[in-house]
Amino acid sequence: MGEQRRYSKEYKIEAIKLSNKIGTKEAAEELGIPDGTLSGWRKKAKQGKIYLGAENSTPESTMNMAEELEMLRKKNKELEKMNKRLQEENEILAEATAFFAASRRKSGKMNG
Repeated sequence: MGEQRRYSKEYKIEAIKLSNKIGTKEAAEELGIPDGTLSGWRKKAKQGKIYLGAENSTPESTMNMAEELEMLRKKNKELEKMNKRLQEENEILAEATAFFAASRRKSGKMNG
């Protein structure tokens, strides 16, 4: 069996663009890659797993990108909320630490 080749993301994108212009079989033949490999890349591009740029997006990949963007916005909002809460907790802990440190100094001076 032959060694499995690895292709860069840029190569895959250019191969998909070529196949959009001249057809999958012809592009695969011209590039010297199996047409099944190129077909797989095209399928991933339609699913939004390979981003081809806005000018080459399909309705399916655009919908996937929109869904992913919405999910990322929600996640970002949750993280911002958590960050704010943790900052507030950190401030409370800093104040409590200062209070107990001052209290300990006072009690140490009285007992010392």
